[in-house]
Amino acid sequence: MLLFRWAILLLLLTAAVSFALFVGTGLAGYKAFGLRTLKWTLLAAGCFFAVLILERLA
Repeated sequence: MLLFRWAILLLLLTAAVSFALFVGTGLAGYKAFGLRTLKWTLLAAGCFFAVLILERLA
């Protein structure tokens, strides 16, 4: 579980830095990378919460 928490935290930090670089430079590549990272972050968070819910039910 600790691994999932760190992975989600690092993915969120990566997305935030990418969006900050997009605002600073205006390059669309940073925005696209940030959106892809955010998508995978939400997927990882969904899996994390699904595991927590399944542990509560069992």
